[in-house]
Amino acid sequence: MAVVMTFVWPEITPELYDTARKRVRWEDESPDGCVLHAAWFTADGLNVLDIWESEEHFARFIAGRIEPVLKGELGVKSDPQPEFFPLHRRFVAPGVSGAA
Repeated sequence: MAVVMTFVWPEITPELYDTARKRVRWEDESPDGCVLHAAWFTADGLNVLDIWESEEHFARFIAGRIEPVLKGELGVKSDPQPEFFPLHRRFVAPGVSGAA
């Protein structure tokens, strides 16, 4: 079942996010099971809203691709606290496609 995942990650700055994005290359090599990713910054840090085919897909992506870069290469100490919710409905506006 598809899920909506959200989290806030205070330790992640725009610079860390952009460095990780370039190294992990998730826009060029889409993670298995990822349907949508949106990210923005507030005074609380990085905010993320994703849609995944399952929680397991998200967990594999974090363990296999994100953690080695953020924790291993960039020295991030904290972890996000993701929350998952069953996706009830998804709508994509006509003409919307692609990354960025």
